[in-house]
Amino acid sequence: MGVFEVKGGRELKGEITPQGAKNEALQVLNAVLLTPEKVTISNIPNIRDVNKLIDLLKSLGVKIEQLNDDTYTFQADEIDIEYLTTPEFKEKGGGLRGSIMIVGPLLARFGKGYIPKPGGDKIGRRRLDTHFEGLQKLGANFEYDSNTNFYKTEAAKLKGTYMLLDEASVTGTANIVMAASMAKGKTTIYNAACEPYLQQLCNMLVNMGAKISGIGSNLLTIEGVKELHGTEHRCLPDMIEIGSFIGMAAMTNSEITIKDVHYDQLGMIPQVFSRLGITIVRRDDDLIIPKQNHYEIDQFIDGSILTVSDAPWPGFTPDLLSIVLVVATQAKGSVLVHQKMFESRLFFVDKLIDMGAQIILCDPHRATVIGLDKQVPLRGISMTSPDIRAGVALLIAALSAEGTSHIHNIEQIDRGYQYIDKRLQALGARIKRID
Repeated sequence: MGVFEVKGGRELKGEITPQGAKNEALQVLNAVLLTPEKVTISNIPNIRDVNKLIDLLKSLGVKIEQLNDDTYTFQADEIDIEYLTTPEFKEKGGGLRGSIMIVGPLLARFGKGYIPKPGGDKIGRRRLDTHFEGLQKLGANFEYDSNTNFYKTEAAKLKGTYMLLDEASVTGTANIVMAASMAKGKTTIYNAACEPYLQQLCNMLVNMGAKISGIGSNLLTIEGVKELHGTEHRCLPDMIEIGSFIGMAAMTNSEITIKDVHYDQLGMIPQVFSRLGITIVRRDDDLIIPKQNHYEIDQFIDGSILTVSDAPWPGFTPDLLSIVLVVATQAKGSVLVHQKMFESRLFFVDKLIDMGAQIILCDPHRATVIGLDKQVPLRGISMTSPDIRAGVALLIAALSAEGTSHIHNIEQIDRGYQYIDKRLQALGARIKRID
């Protein structure tokens, strides 16, 4: 397993371009299964989770050609549907969370969609009920084998219907939308997720011939069509990387320009980091984070402690709460971080406490951070990355800390951030990958 050796306390400087969005890529790659025609997708990030999904699609029979570093063509005209019953599929399909979204497209086009219990971050319960309840409402039969953790859906023909989702699940909405796009009749999905990456998927499907209205809202209406066609699609930049780089600049007293951020798709991200006291300058579609020796956390109007919590879009994304937490350790003031969605995502704070941060873990969902105002720098330690986002939060902490840190299990970071060591080295970071 790999290790990052990080020598902290160094100011960074320069420009960095965010990679293509991981969470969007995991959705739109599955959509290629809806058509036998060629689909071209660009700005695909070269990261472990995405590469695993591409490999799974190839094993299913999708013809894949890589045109350049971030652009691929996909043609699903000879799918081997029997592959779903093989031991190899059970191993590959269980290796990543994004594999769950092959079910909807396969069910719509071939009448069956199977998946083993998918993997991913160990950040608490991540139930799949929304996916399968939605597919059942479209007319699919559902079967779950608790001994093998294997899920099966089958349907001779899907039929449109009204449904109210029990939670605004992004991947659940994506799965249901892809299935409904080829169902007979009209499907109405209320309490649908409306994140920019889900909007991107819907727009891609429309370009393929789907009839979807309400895109960008939590009420989607889909008129099923008999077939979908090929298209070209480009992924947005990764908003989680953008937020990570904002926090990294503040923590390391660095001046960094983040290029081509698609600002209008960032939602509350700039606003939340601004409330932590971080100066953010927008220039066209770039963000400039000037050098700051000091940043002060805002308070609510009545003087009470600021609370940052996650919520369905357009609320703040849960994937950036780990970054908010680590950035607050060197701010002036205090903040309560409330992670509502996952009950195990804050457990990495013990590493930050070992580095000298002042954090009170109130319960599995809440932590109070008392900022050190950069008066007492964090210190380098040896630590292990528990998941993608916590891993990058620890990396940011290590870049700001005095001394040398070693971060183990960096395969977790590689799942979501491409070439992160090389890109940070270009900014002046002293980071080295050790096998």
